[in-house]
Amino acid sequence: MSDSHSSTDFRLDGKVAVVTGASSGLGAQFARALDAAGARVVLSARRADRLEALAAGLTDPVVVPLDLSTQSGPAELVARAVRECGRVDVLVNNAGDSDDIAALDFPVERFREIVEINLTVPFALAQAAARAMIDAGRAGSIINITSQFGSVGVNGGLAAYTASKGGLTNLTRQLAVEWARTGVRVNAIAPGYFRSEMTDDLYADEHGHAWLRRMSPMGRGGEDGELDGALVYLASDAASFTTGAIVAVDGGWTAT
Repeated sequence: MSDSHSSTDFRLDGKVAVVTGASSGLGAQFARALDAAGARVVLSARRADRLEALAAGLTDPVVVPLDLSTQSGPAELVARAVRECGRVDVLVNNAGDSDDIAALDFPVERFREIVEINLTVPFALAQAAARAMIDAGRAGSIINITSQFGSVGVNGGLAAYTASKGGLTNLTRQLAVEWARTGVRVNAIAPGYFRSEMTDDLYADEHGHAWLRRMSPMGRGGEDGELDGALVYLASDAASFTTGAIVAVDGGWTAT
């Protein structure tokens, strides 16, 4: 390894990157950013039509429509990526779910479902991807998409979401420590408010925009592309000595 990084270290040419939750929102943006940096992207989500539409604008993608909440789903996705592309270098654990229900009324079964998709499924995917990387003798990067609410609470009914994202935040650190000497790096991006299917209600009217302007230190939510730099950095060789990091891209929200 060279003593200093050059701009080429941020390129992902020759690497294979798996992105979950790629059918919309942040996942679709992540796929575009990785593709632009040179990676071959494996797109996964349940909605095949949206994946195909996204794939039409990418260089050489692989589309894997899949329900990751099934017991075999995570291992099947990684196996398919290896079979189609010969390797896995990057995993972006982006698929997630949420419900806005007051904690006193939150159905326990629904709580379990959200924790399953937001925490258990990312663990299963990370385990399968790390095993593939280690068995192939390759370094790799796992990037968990957590949230600003993995570190702080929110005055709303997001108990399952905040609990699961808090768990994913510390799981990131734990896996980073356990796998540090294997060449597999594990980091997380903790976004603030960005426009997505989960935040449609917030962005739907002036009341939501006013709330964001009042609550966010930067006075706004995130804009398209403002997560790309953190993502490509963590996926690339430029981050070769970075593991266990939680990169907040939240306009200063968790700094207050």
